[in-house]
Amino acid sequence: MLRSLHSAATGMEAQQTYIDITSNNLANVNTAGFKKSRANFTDLIYQLQQAPGVATTQATEAPAGIQVGIGVRTASTQKEFAIGSLKATNNLLDVAINGDGFFQIQMPNGTIGYTRDGAFHVDKNGNLVTPAGFPLEPNIVVPNEAIAVHIGDDGSVSAMLTAQAEAVQLGQIQTATFVNPAGLVNIGGNIAQETSASGPAVVGIAGENGFGPLQAGFLELSNVEVVEEMVNLITAQRAFEFNSKAVQASDQMLRELAQLR
Repeated sequence: MLRSLHSAATGMEAQQTYIDITSNNLANVNTAGFKKSRANFTDLIYQLQQAPGVATTQATEAPAGIQVGIGVRTASTQKEFAIGSLKATNNLLDVAINGDGFFQIQMPNGTIGYTRDGAFHVDKNGNLVTPAGFPLEPNIVVPNEAIAVHIGDDGSVSAMLTAQAEAVQLGQIQTATFVNPAGLVNIGGNIAQETSASGPAVVGIAGENGFGPLQAGFLELSNVEVVEEMVNLITAQRAFEFNSKAVQASDQMLRELAQLR
């Protein structure tokens, strides 16, 4: 069988993956804190028909050999952690990280999740939680008598209480960074979890030692650029069509061979 059939088929599969990733980026263009992904591709093994440097005479050798590739595969998908635009809101519980770092979230199974989505709420028990109801780590409780909550650039949380003239310190929002944030595994709900590839979380104070400061009253928008993703979509679609043309050409060649007498 012609190698081109299999090579073109791997190309079509790779471009389908590219379209899937681009479509997911576009679907999350309005998801707070979402980081776009990209696909990394690598060529497959080569069939060596003639090695480079083979002797052509007693005194000469071929400067190049004959190597035929057999296609492409998806090597990895990788998150790009460029900071998205910050949008001002009227909610003082909305918090954006203006730099490196992740909010730490207590997951129901006892593990820690990490997110860039700072759209926090206060639940019925006064806990500061994500839209899914997962509390921050460390946990911060807002008293029922609080009339205003303030979150500082360093993550310090304070509140004005009805019975007191001065603000009361409630706790500190700590953020985490990773040596390789691309190694985090995404579990949905704007939450990622640590893996051996990401390395352990480094926890610190926002605004210090390379940790991005917090901006209360702001939300970080997705870093997806719609025009760029549309160009990627068109490029992937055309590449898919080119590979399908290679399949058609290989099929036509096989048909002509089958008709030989």
